[in-house]
Amino acid sequence: MAKSSASFACGACGAAFIKWSGRCTKCGEFGTVAELAPASGSTGLRSSLQGAAPRASARAISEIASSGPVPRIGTGIAEFDRVLGGGLVPGQVLLLSGEPGAGKSTLLLMVADAIAERTGRTALYLSGEESVDQIAVRAQRIGARSERLLIADENDLSAVIGHIDAHGPAISLVIVDSVQTISSAEVDGRAGGVTQVMEVASALTRVAKARGIPICLVGQVTKESVVAGPRALEHIADATLSLDGDRHTSLRLLRAVKNRYGPADEVACFEQTDAGMREVPDPSVLFRGDREAPIPGTAVTVTVEGRRALIAEVQALVAPTTNPNPRRGVSGLDSSRVAMLVAVTERVAGLRMFDKDLFVATIGGMRLSDPSSDLAVCLAIASAGQDTPVPLHLAAIGEVTLAGEIRPIPMANQRIAEAARLGYRRILAPASTREGLDARLSSVTVVEVRTLRAAYSALTG
Repeated sequence: MAKSSASFACGACGAAFIKWSGRCTKCGEFGTVAELAPASGSTGLRSSLQGAAPRASARAISEIASSGPVPRIGTGIAEFDRVLGGGLVPGQVLLLSGEPGAGKSTLLLMVADAIAERTGRTALYLSGEESVDQIAVRAQRIGARSERLLIADENDLSAVIGHIDAHGPAISLVIVDSVQTISSAEVDGRAGGVTQVMEVASALTRVAKARGIPICLVGQVTKESVVAGPRALEHIADATLSLDGDRHTSLRLLRAVKNRYGPADEVACFEQTDAGMREVPDPSVLFRGDREAPIPGTAVTVTVEGRRALIAEVQALVAPTTNPNPRRGVSGLDSSRVAMLVAVTERVAGLRMFDKDLFVATIGGMRLSDPSSDLAVCLAIASAGQDTPVPLHLAAIGEVTLAGEIRPIPMANQRIAEAARLGYRRILAPASTREGLDARLSSVTVVEVRTLRAAYSALTG
């Protein structure tokens, strides 16, 4: 008896199964596993090997004239344009994802209002999650009052394309919020399922390319903070942006995860306020303390987010305890790496930490994952343990190994330039940092250290 070629797949995450199940073991959704159609037989395969006539013949790349720089459509929001590489590109498909409440809809509504005023052309905001009245309340709160900003609530793909066709070439931008809420009557499956999401994204991509209209798609995320639906959704988009931040703070970081028309590692900073998303052109002021005298347990480092150098302050607190198991608390840093740096600091600085509570944190909701902040973490721990403050105008950059060595770090010029701009006159840095230093930074004293012990000696000296 021939074995059936049918298989099963989850309509929410696309996971494949060999038999039906009431719950997807990958995403945990119930009732989303359905049977797929059997694969076509060998006759269909043979017929598919006979290709059809192409729409246009292939051309040599040398025959294709370069059109110069990619034309850009500035939105008027400098930080948003910075992440995109200078602005939107005609026909570009942009995918913006983020946690619920991060400010995705607010940011794009501000972008639509700004680009409508800047270009004098229509910006179309189509929502499948909120009604027109709900969007209008937000627009009034953030001051989006352009006469050229049009709002509609639709869940059907054909109606969405109908709205776009109704305005034709007068459209400067289309925003679809969100792609998981739009469905097509010509495709089976529920809205948000793999089949529906792929059909909606593919159709809107064809519309964007054919009409030369930039389209922004809002993507919902799963509990693992990845875009819901198939991974192919990110491949379809020309640019993928992520808006994230600590829900307990108002700071939001807009990151370029993928960008076919610009840098793929750029970062922009916004502050979420009652009046909308406020640009933060100089975010370093948010991540460091403002004091007139040094305090034990604090050290300043220069981290890099994308291509932007940022000043960040690391704070440590060491307190005696009678608890047989001292507490270790970490906020804003990787706890396992901090545990390693504590052990290295104990050995090099001669500290006794087994009978003390230790807490290490950043300020301003900053998340430090850059290894170049290791040296500042070690200095903050040693400063707290010995009750000796780090000088106020000193910054430390460098990766610390288990052997206590200081390793070189990338983008040293940008880091030291940012520290000098904010008034830091003395920098502890790995060896050979001065060799590639810009001549304009000669006013900054760069103290090269090869080991953590040398860094402590330079600090006390």
